[in-house]
Amino acid sequence: MPELELRPLGSSNVHVTSLGLGTVPLSGFNAAVSYAEFEATILAGYESGIRYFDCAPMYGFGKSEHFLGHALRVNDLRKDVVISTKVGRVLKPASRTAKLETVYGIEWIDPLPFLDTYDYSYDGIMRSFEDSQHRLGLDHIDVLLVHDVGRAWHGDQSEFYWNQLRASGYRALDELRSNKCVSAIGLGVNETESVIGVSREFSIDCALVAGRYTLLNHEPLNSAFDELLARNVSIIAGGIFNSGILATGTGGSIATYDYGKVPSAVLDRVREIEAVCREFKVSLPAAAMQFVYAHPAVATLVMGAKGSKEVMQNVASINEAIPPGFWSALTTAGLLPATAPLPAAA
Repeated sequence: MPELELRPLGSSNVHVTSLGLGTVPLSGFNAAVSYAEFEATILAGYESGIRYFDCAPMYGFGKSEHFLGHALRVNDLRKDVVISTKVGRVLKPASRTAKLETVYGIEWIDPLPFLDTYDYSYDGIMRSFEDSQHRLGLDHIDVLLVHDVGRAWHGDQSEFYWNQLRASGYRALDELRSNKCVSAIGLGVNETESVIGVSREFSIDCALVAGRYTLLNHEPLNSAFDELLARNVSIIAGGIFNSGILATGTGGSIATYDYGKVPSAVLDRVREIEAVCREFKVSLPAAAMQFVYAHPAVATLVMGAKGSKEVMQNVASINEAIPPGFWSALTTAGLLPATAPLPAAA
């Protein structure tokens, strides 16, 4: 199997493989996961050439960081991989902390006994970073992302948290990068608007953007990705299956779109894409992955996986041969905009 391509994150010295492995599904998202299953999935990713792994305090309320750090340590993998985690949340004991009501209503199965609180201030970011170091068992974290800052997550409270970040949070991020505690700084969000806003105020290297640029969502082509490319802000593309519909297709019994029921208009559009896939004998996941990775602003695709089988499927999809005529057919059918960057012919 071909080696996974390496691309830089902005102007930092961090290079990531074309595929990264996200740990949300391994942290108790809709299913219990043992440490043995977690470790086996991480090792499957590593053996397949993946050298970038993403986690966050929110995932399993500390479980993803605990499990990932241990797996890296006992298997002597740390020196070979890039790790990203996130700030903006501080975990506190569940017995003395009120549960947050969130836009996605995530219920972690068998999490650690903590709950998250938001804090984008200098002190909050520094505490979150140091807590993550302890959970991961690492003295250096390669990529640090500010988690869920913006209107998509916080709604009417977004300006309050923006002001925290502006007033002192940027200073914490600058210190951590200047002092080489981290190598790259960015955002981890479900929108492009906040990435544009931060990049105009503060120098960031990258942004993990989930579900905003996919075979179904092309809004960043209107100007956002061009501006980020000009500012040398690399995109870590997450959620490229729109939470499921572009992985399972319309025949999947549990297909979802952005973690909810699939709208009829989306189902119709996916059926049209599937028809072109059948004509050219292309798998839908391969089309979804390779379309996003073709954009020059995108450095890597961070893909969640519930086990080793899904890791192998993702690696096979990024390497699947797709004839150039397939992309032309999608564009001619009006399923892709004419301005979309397309994969180069092999």
